[in-house]
Amino acid sequence: MATMITSPRPPFLMILFLMVLLPSACRCADPDPLQDFCVTNLNASISVNGFPCKPIPDVKSDDFFFDGLSKEGNTTNVFGSNVTAGNVLVFPGLNTLGISMNRVDFAPGGVNPPHLHPRATETGVVIKGRLLVGFVTTSNVLHSKVLKAGDMFVIPRGLVHFQRNVGKGKALVVAAFNSQLPGIVVLPFTLFASTPPIPNDVLTKAFQVDEKVISDIKSKFGS
Repeated sequence: MATMITSPRPPFLMILFLMVLLPSACRCADPDPLQDFCVTNLNASISVNGFPCKPIPDVKSDDFFFDGLSKEGNTTNVFGSNVTAGNVLVFPGLNTLGISMNRVDFAPGGVNPPHLHPRATETGVVIKGRLLVGFVTTSNVLHSKVLKAGDMFVIPRGLVHFQRNVGKGKALVVAAFNSQLPGIVVLPFTLFASTPPIPNDVLTKAFQVDEKVISDIKSKFGS
């Protein structure tokens, strides 16, 4: 008589663990809200992965409107660009809604230096000028293209990217994010102007240059 061989059943606790874990792992943006709105209360003493809500009686119409992106940014700096952020820190009505927007102004030849957003995918549209837009994959492949007014781009979450004004005049981009606070890591500042500073011997080894080169770069960023 043949003997039936059965594979062992997965333990109940393991199945339960996967049922709880997988939905969290698949979430690709800020958590969905559980109420109509949750206007930011930046003065609250407690904050857990976001900001607590302002009491409903204190909510005002102005909490849901923001005019900061209507003003041209000052591009008289070393990069020739200026980012005006429209995130939850300045626009309270965005809290828990998983969206925000930036305005980026460029002087002729200006660059938005290599940077990344750890908490959001970015999509943007060129409003004025001509821009070289590019990002680098985790396989070190550069994807880039020169865009004109009306053209749109997308930068996958967490990838290093940049924009450079390659036109003759000023340029302007409006970018949107699937996070109320996407965060930003600007590589030149992160590497050469951290507090405390990254040791020179680490940077000289990483970039394969003399220490004087690293010291000169740090001096440009006030480090």
